[in-house]
Amino acid sequence: MTERRQAGFTVTPGPDIFQEPSPPPDPLSSPAPLISVIVLTWNGRRFLADCLGSLVGQTMWDFEVILVDNGSSDGTADYVREQFPWVRLVILPENVGFAEGNNRGLEEARGEFIVTLNNDTLARPEFLEELVRPAKADPRVGMVAAKMLNFFDPGRIDSVGVKVAGNGMGYNIGVGEQDRGQYDEPAEVFGPCAGAALYRRAMLDQVGFFDPEFFAYYEDLDLAWRGRLAGWRCVTAPGAVVYHVHSATSGKMSPFTVYQVQRNKWFTLIKNWPASLILRRLPWIISFDLGGLVLALLRGQGWAALRARGDVLKSMSRLLAKRRLVQAGRRLTTAEIARFLVPADRALSTFARKVAER
Repeated sequence: MTERRQAGFTVTPGPDIFQEPSPPPDPLSSPAPLISVIVLTWNGRRFLADCLGSLVGQTMWDFEVILVDNGSSDGTADYVREQFPWVRLVILPENVGFAEGNNRGLEEARGEFIVTLNNDTLARPEFLEELVRPAKADPRVGMVAAKMLNFFDPGRIDSVGVKVAGNGMGYNIGVGEQDRGQYDEPAEVFGPCAGAALYRRAMLDQVGFFDPEFFAYYEDLDLAWRGRLAGWRCVTAPGAVVYHVHSATSGKMSPFTVYQVQRNKWFTLIKNWPASLILRRLPWIISFDLGGLVLALLRGQGWAALRARGDVLKSMSRLLAKRRLVQAGRRLTTAEIARFLVPADRALSTFARKVAER
């Protein structure tokens, strides 16, 4: 078992994860690959040795890597050119956000399948091979969720997909749980966490990629909604494992995070939920929204939470225009959509935990 130091910690994620194979062939000189991996980074040079190095060691090489440098000032571009010359670089002059940054990467991608991968991840060698397997097996699968484990505590889960609750919020499945094999069987989930996800290009051609107005957070849930409403499936790939440094870029529950999450939750709901479902769940939606506002106030982040709600109101005309486009492509009944929702009361424990952690 090999140890690797990262950010002052010693990590031993698993046996034989770090390999030293030859670099993949030059992606620009090869035919169109099966998979395009988009890695978005913003001042994350310190993570790239692990992230890109783990892609060198994949058990399949039918892929290209596109690194989008989102306006970094830490020498990322020069470092990648020197250490990983086989990576395709897209250099942006400023930080355009997670959503639009990945969109810029998609413009350069040639693969049949698109993989989004956070820069603060380390992938096991079989990651890509396992991630693409269920999509190749079933043409109805438009999204595949990887198994994300905590980088510093590899026995703890970060995400095995995302779920949507009747209170209008999205949650990572399994977050904080000890990994005891409870998610080791492939399963249908609402959508993937975009930190390590696969999307079929045919689905993206139909429903679009990330909405750039989201900037960061909930953009993956919004995309999952659009894919699901159009009739695409999402499944897990438990063998596609990455280790993730959680909230490495934005900071855990920073004012930035509070603003983005509490604004984009409403963006997702307004764009995608059937009107009758919103009305039916409105008491829970409002109750949890007020709870989120109170929690932000208790944490001294009330201004970020209030600004988020104000921006929702200012954006209403654009959101309703987007809603009309989304609903025009809808292929599912309201009853079928309602089955996606997990009971809102299951989220009470999460809210109570956050209050206790404040």
